[in-house]
Parts: sequence; C-alpha cells; structure tokens
Amino acid sequence: MLEKVDLSKKMSKEEYKDKMPLLESRLGELQRQCKSLKIPVMIVFEGFGAAGKGLQIGKLIQSLDPRGFEVHAIQRESEEEKMHPFLWRFWTKTPAKGRIAVFDGSWYRKVLIDRFEKKNKKTELPDAFHSICSFEKQLTDDGCVLIKLFLDISKKEQKKRFQKLKENKETAWRVSKGDLERNKRFDEYQAIMEEMLQKTDTDYAPWMIVEATDKRFATVKIYSAVIKALAQQIEKVQHKKAEADAVKAIRSMEENVQVSAVAEEAAKNVNDLQESILRNADLTLSYTKEEYKKKLEKLQKKMELLHGELYRRRIPVILGFEGWDAGGKGGAIKRLTEKMDPRGFVVNPTASPNDIEKAHHYLWRFWRAVPKDGHIAIFDRTWYGRVMVERIEGFCTKQEWQRAYKEMNDMEKDWADAGAVVMKFWMQIDKDEQERRFKARQENPEKQWKITDEDWRNREKWDQYEDAVNEMLIRTSTEYAPWIVVEGNCKYYARIKVLETVVDAIEKRLKG
Repeated sequence: MLEKVDLSKKMSKEEYKDKMPLLESRLGELQRQCKSLKIPVMIVFEGFGAAGKGLQIGKLIQSLDPRGFEVHAIQRESEEEKMHPFLWRFWTKTPAKGRIAVFDGSWYRKVLIDRFEKKNKKTELPDAFHSICSFEKQLTDDGCVLIKLFLDISKKEQKKRFQKLKENKETAWRVSKGDLERNKRFDEYQAIMEEMLQKTDTDYAPWMIVEATDKRFATVKIYSAVIKALAQQIEKVQHKKAEADAVKAIRSMEENVQVSAVAEEAAKNVNDLQESILRNADLTLSYTKEEYKKKLEKLQKKMELLHGELYRRRIPVILGFEGWDAGGKGGAIKRLTEKMDPRGFVVNPTASPNDIEKAHHYLWRFWRAVPKDGHIAIFDRTWYGRVMVERIEGFCTKQEWQRAYKEMNDMEKDWADAGAVVMKFWMQIDKDEQERRFKARQENPEKQWKITDEDWRNREKWDQYEDAVNEMLIRTSTEYAPWIVVEGNCKYYARIKVLETVVDAIEKRLKG
C-alpha cells in the first residue's frame, strides 16, 4: 500500500489560497448539521513521526466551533490506564452524539509503537487487531463517522524534519529517542505500518493515506476527506429520517407487529433449545436454614481471603447478574459482598439509560465501569438489556439487537484478554414463585417499593422474555465469559450456588 504512494505531490500557494476558504466554510457548515442530526464524529490522525499530525489537527480545528469538539493526544499509557483493558481509555473518550473527537495518535499505538518496541508478545497481535476492528465496527454500526487519516512521509524527509526540530531549543524536546530509533530502522517500522493498514482497512472504517511531504497539499486532502465523509453520513441520516417521517402515521401499528414478529421469530429460533436451558433448571433444589447458615459462613470467609489475594495479584473480576423480577439478584449480591473489603468492589445498579448515556453507544456506560486490576465490578442488571427488555419492548431496532450478541461477546473477550475473570448469572425462578414473591412484597411495608405496576405488566410477556433469554444464553455463553443458570426458587440454594461458583472460579484463576 505505502510503496505505491507518490510522496512528491505538491500544491502551489495560489491554488491553496483559492481552495481553502470554500473548504473551511463547508466544514463549519457540516459540523453544525452533524450537531443538529446528533451524529458523533471521530477523526484519527496516525502516521510517521514528524509527518505533521499536530500541524494538520491545528489547521482542521480552526474551521470548527470549539464548543463542539475535543482533541485527545494519545501518549504512553498512564499507570491507571495500564490497570484496565487497552480499549478502556478510548471507549471512555468516544464522543456524545453531535460532537467531534479528534485523536492525535490512537488505539493503533498498541500495534505500532508498542509492537516496534516489543512491549507486546507476538501472540497478542491477532487479538489486538480483532479488538480494534470490532471496536470500530461497533461505533460505525451505531452511526458514528470514523475518519482515519494516515500521514505518510519518506525516511529522508522525516530525518530532515527531526534535524530541524532538534536545532531549536523550543522544539528539540519533541524528538524522542524512540523517534530517532524508528527513523534509523525506518524500513522495519514501515513494514509494521503496512501490516496494520492492511489488517484494519475496512469498508466501515477505511484508511485515507495523506501524502504529507507538502503541507498545503496535505491540508487540502484532509479537509476534502473529512468533508466527504461527513456529507455522506448526513445524507444517509437525512434519508433515514425522511423514511421514518413517511411512515409515522402507522408507527403504532408497525410497533405492535414488530413486537409480535420478534416473539414469533424468537420462538422459531430457540423453541428447540428451551427444554435444555431455562425449563431444564431443577427448581426443587434447596437447602435448609441450618445448611444455608453453615455453608454461608464458610464461603464468605473464603471470599474475604480471596478478595485480598485478587488485589495482591492484580486480577480484576466482572460479575453480571440478570434474572426474572424478584429472582433474587439483590439478595445474592448482598451475601456475596457481605465480608468483602468495600474499598475493593463496586456494585453497579443498571437502570434505564439517562440522557447522557443515551447520547453514547449503549456499551459506553459499561466500559466506563470496568474495574481496574485487583478490583471487582458487580452489575445488578447488565448490557444484556439490549437483547431482552429493549428487544421485547421495541426500544431498539431488530438490526441493533441482532448484532448486539457479537458486540457483547467481543466486549467480554476484551475484558478476559486483559486478565479479568468474567461471569454472568441468570437467576431462574418459575412463574408461580414470582407471583408469590410479588404478593409478599406488596404486603410488607418495608418492601413495597420493590414492586411496581411494570413488574406485573412484564409477567404478561413471560413467554416472550423466556424465548429471548434462551437465545441470549445460547449465543453469549462462552468459555471466557460463561453464563451460570442459578436455580432460585429456594433463595438459600441460589445464594450458596452463586458464592460457590465465584469462589471456585477465583481459586481456579489463582492456581492457573
């Protein structure tokens, strides 16, 4: 790819001055349209050292409203960042809808500079490329415009620019030993660049190679590329909006049909799986109160010790809890954490997304809650709401929930690849037990707040939810992030099973 690039391309000062006013005006106009249409934009600058990334970013943002963008300079990982999966610091920087994020350097550092400096094992590269491509597809599938610009210069030109920077005391600091080493071994680093471009040049996030020897030519090409990408996305969004407006009069009818169709399709897909999953759970399993107390005390003591060992060994743990309303999630979480050091874990209750969360990719709020090494994150309801409540209630499109299975598997794989123990629990009870618990809550003044009209309404869709859950369990239970179905008609049994499962998994990791 790079060997075919003509780095001699130039633009005269007159042509540059003739083109730029129109380009600058157009870019400002497109930014305003993106804000109005709530289109998030990410612009990535990568390339050789001294190729002019900082200069070109400066020129690009001159035409943008500073209230609508943020520039992120990506350097080496901080100590805090090292204690999280490598994509964590980029997920947390993804822009809200209608805003622009500009990256001077990016997630590609892991497969470029870090690879060149041999900070990664060779066996880690395939996973890194997979994570990067998955990350970019998730963002673009959600409507983000991802513009990737690679600024290219020759070895000779790079060396000349480094020398010029070093001659000035005010700019000499910008040339690092790493920069000089990569120039010295330019061909080796270029081969690494070439492989990266080939593996990550996709239809949903293509690379634009920018011939950066002549700065004026590079500026015009960058402006043109950004303008084209934004204009295409705006046209796409406007077209979709027009289609939506055209059928607004029959939206209510379509939504009813959609919910029905979802239920019918789910039944077709997983009807043959039902018997082997939820309906196969033995809900007669139970412990007496005496058995429960004895086992609970022993397991909580183990959990207390293991929690300290997790911190010492810097192993993160991520636990997700899902289940029927009144299925016992809260009780199980309480017994699990009762003897743990409160400074080392966080329980994240997941409710309907707020306005800030709605303005981001649906996985954004869960990435923000990823624990650092040695800590435990517990989610009381999880990212799986997309393939359950959002699917059944029509809060997302069929296309969105269907692609969510892979998105969530990929996210969990990123966590596991970073060393986390990842487990998900489905708290299973039958319909009769749920009704009994609902009525008990209504009759207890201290627990009435736990029961709502929505809980009763959801019971009417029990079969639809059961079908969706069965499909979810089949499609997202993996070796690195398994689902554990917890037989929960007996609360004592459910709490002990959760504790035993977590203790066993942690002990296995510590021995491994």
